[in-house]
Amino acid sequence: MNRIVGSHDLLLVTLDTLRHDVARELAAEGAIPNLARHLPGGRWEERHSPGSFTYASHQAFFAGFLPTPVTPGPHPRLFAARFEGSETTAPGTWVFDAPDLVTGLARAEYHTVCVGGVGFFNKRGALGSVLPGLFAESHWEPEFSVASPTSFEAQVARAEEAVAALPPGKRLFLFVNVSALHQPNWFHLPGATAGAGDSRATHAAALRYVDRHIGRLFAAASSRRPCFTIVCSDHGTAYGEDGHTGHRIGHEVVWTVPYAHFTLDACETR
Repeated sequence: MNRIVGSHDLLLVTLDTLRHDVARELAAEGAIPNLARHLPGGRWEERHSPGSFTYASHQAFFAGFLPTPVTPGPHPRLFAARFEGSETTAPGTWVFDAPDLVTGLARAEYHTVCVGGVGFFNKRGALGSVLPGLFAESHWEPEFSVASPTSFEAQVARAEEAVAALPPGKRLFLFVNVSALHQPNWFHLPGATAGAGDSRATHAAALRYVDRHIGRLFAAASSRRPCFTIVCSDHGTAYGEDGHTGHRIGHEVVWTVPYAHFTLDACETR
C-alpha cells in the first residue's frame, strides 16, 4: 500500500448488510457479472467483520481494521494507525499518524468524499453525522436511503458528479455506503410484496440490482488514474436462521462477509 497511496485514487464500497453466502452463490451462478469480473479468480474472499452492525463496523474500517480473513492469522493490514505493538502492521502496510484513515488520507493530500446510504450517514442528527463528518465532502439524500428502490442509481450519479468536479491533479478517496441490500429490499424482486416482507431471495435480487449499475461507479472512480478498490460488506443479516431476524447479533450469517480488493485500470469503462 505504500506504493499505492499517493499514486492511485482509492475507492471503498461497503455493500451494507450483504451476506457472504448470497454473494458467493450469485458470483458462482454468473448472476453478478460486473462485480465478478473484478473479483480475484471471480470469487469473493470469505472474511469476518469487526462489527455486527453498520456503525461499529465502519468505525473499525476507518481505523484501518477491514474484515479479517477467516484463516488463522495474524493477517497484515492494508492500512493502520501508528500504534506501538501492533501485530498486524507489516512493511507493506500504509501507516497513518491520525485517529482515522480518512483524516490520514486527507493529510496525505487526498480529497475525501462520502456518499452515504443507511441512516448512520444521513446527517439528520448527531449520531448520523459522526461518520460522514470525517470526510471533507459528504452527501446524503432521501433518494440514497434504504426506502428508495432506486437508491444505488442515485448514489452513483452523485459520485459521478463529485469525481467530475475534482481538479485532475487532486488525489481522491471515494467512499460509498450502498444501502440497497439493507431491509426493506423486497421491492427489488419482481412479484414480491411488502406484506410478504424481505427474504434471502429479495436480498439476492438487491445484489443483482447493484451489479447492474456498479460499472458506472467503477468507471467514474478510474476515470482519472488507476484506482485501488475495496468492495466488502460491513456485516450480514439473518432471515430466520435459528429463529433470528436482522443483525447486531452474534450469528455466523452476520459475522461472515464477502470481501475483495483489486486495482481498476485508468479510464476503465463498463
